[in-house]
Amino acid sequence: MPNRRPTFFSFSVSFCFIVFSNVALVASKSTIEPCSNSDSCNALLGYTLYTDLKVAEVASLFQVDPIAVLTANAVDISYPDVENHILPSRLFLKIPIQCSCVDGIRKSVSTKYKTRPQDTLSSIADSIYAGLVSADQIREANSIADPSVLDVGENLVVPLPCTCFNGTDNGLPAIYLSYVVKPVDTLAGIAASYSTTITDLMDVNAMGTTSIKDGDIIAVPLSACASNFPKYASDYGLIVPNGSYAITASHCVQCSCGPGSRNLYCMPSSLAVSCSSMQCKGSNLKLGNVTVQQSSAGCNVTSCAYGGYANGTIINSFSSSLQPRCPAGPQQFPILIAPPTYVPDSAFAPAPSPHSDGSTTTTVPKTSKVPSTGSLPGFGPAGAPLGSMSDASTLVNSVSTLPAALLTCLLIKLISPVSL
Repeated sequence: MPNRRPTFFSFSVSFCFIVFSNVALVASKSTIEPCSNSDSCNALLGYTLYTDLKVAEVASLFQVDPIAVLTANAVDISYPDVENHILPSRLFLKIPIQCSCVDGIRKSVSTKYKTRPQDTLSSIADSIYAGLVSADQIREANSIADPSVLDVGENLVVPLPCTCFNGTDNGLPAIYLSYVVKPVDTLAGIAASYSTTITDLMDVNAMGTTSIKDGDIIAVPLSACASNFPKYASDYGLIVPNGSYAITASHCVQCSCGPGSRNLYCMPSSLAVSCSSMQCKGSNLKLGNVTVQQSSAGCNVTSCAYGGYANGTIINSFSSSLQPRCPAGPQQFPILIAPPTYVPDSAFAPAPSPHSDGSTTTTVPKTSKVPSTGSLPGFGPAGAPLGSMSDASTLVNSVSTLPAALLTCLLIKLISPVSL
């Protein structure tokens, strides 16, 4: 039988194979932490503003205290009307959240989002929540049978990633930041930016290689100062990252973690609120006061320390001890910044928002229904290994590329002869 040259049909099949190969599944990864109890911990989310927002608006997106957002980012809260300060689009913030154990894995489910006209599951996930959640995770969390439509004004649970890892990293106090990888990021760059090592990040996230890509969510350990409050205290488990501070006890107490420190220091806050007594019983010292006196035997240190907040009462304790040497220098406090008004240039500048000038586009809907789209899952199975990376697959150009590819291949098939 004579050899036949490759037919045009064979060429068209090969062409279609190449086209569809480019419409590939790209897996975004997210670090998950299995859990088996009902306890929770403090955690942080790395969030990039999709447009200009007031501090109170950002806080409302995550149902957290506006003051907590500012203090987590070492912003000075003494500025007038600071909760209504407008933050610029593309600004990167650390958002404090409570990390719970839900369905066998760590995540936060306290965030609710009220749908607006023109919202879709994809726009809520990718734009408004900056890739911290996938459209499919929102769909599953709310048992949405038909993701093609959403009711305007519907309250959706937004499951957000978080990790606790017992509040430690290599045996030292730490709080974990869920960080969404940007196109410019490298693992080495992230490690340098957050004062850790590549090895530590790989261990925490159970990574086999240093490869990361846009959209991955990794857990980043931040050195912190931990509290030792009793379990009945409302602020039990308080942990503050280095270089920042927190307001607790109904805005009465400010606890800070100085640069490079491991010791939590608490004192009366600067906010004008009505508070219970902050004086230690049996002494004239008030919360945060420390006195030192050098002697031949060492250094006598007396202090009035904060011990938590319970039933509307500030718990404090007076202590006196003899130490080998006196503390070196005054208490070191975090360096505070003014409320941000612009995004500084840096190697870790967040990816551009949908409207880089901070503007938004609003379209009046024709009906009370809002179309919605979905994506593939992002959380892995509940029994995954500690700190494992789960795949969250998404189609690249799935909506626009597939119809064009199908049409092209169909035309080639129709015009192709049996052979050349």
